[in-house]
Amino acid sequence: MLDWMLSAISNYGYVALFIAALVEGPIAAVIGAFLASQGLLNIAAVYMVSVLGDMLGDLLLYGLGRSSWMSSSFLRKRPNSSANLKFSSLLASFRTRPGRVLVTAKLTHAAGFIVLLGAGVARIPMRIFLGFNFLATLPKSAVFVLLGFFAGAAYHHIDFYLWLFSCVILAVLVVASLFYIRRMFKLTRFEG
Repeated sequence: MLDWMLSAISNYGYVALFIAALVEGPIAAVIGAFLASQGLLNIAAVYMVSVLGDMLGDLLLYGLGRSSWMSSSFLRKRPNSSANLKFSSLLASFRTRPGRVLVTAKLTHAAGFIVLLGAGVARIPMRIFLGFNFLATLPKSAVFVLLGFFAGAAYHHIDFYLWLFSCVILAVLVVASLFYIRRMFKLTRFEG
């Protein structure tokens, strides 16, 4: 897939970069910046297109979560499942500190998909979602563009390490969530 992405961006330029950033934000920025280092693209344009593609992809996930189908059906189908309890905990976090949840998920890259859907389900106002997401996207895209510009020839290795980092962060988040939920159940049982 990465070689295909490299070929598509090489041949079709910023349009292919935008589509790749929409689907695979970070590695698309790396490949686009690598091509900029070779003189095929402009580095500033790569950064702007990467930010726009990444933001639109996030907005699509937010919109899917906000859709009446997603927000009404998910919580009703499995009211007592462990996944629903975790998702309900995420929704509660959105209501109390949406910025922290959005920025953390965006910068860690691991829980982004579920958090972006959750932001829509929780009906976080669009301006809050876009504001925090934009603030987190700017430095994240900058890091990947710089990485691609200076070390982009190793994009296969970068993709592998990005995947590995995401898996480790996701595992840590899942374990932390399980401990948090377990602690909440113990406190509820103790108080009840």
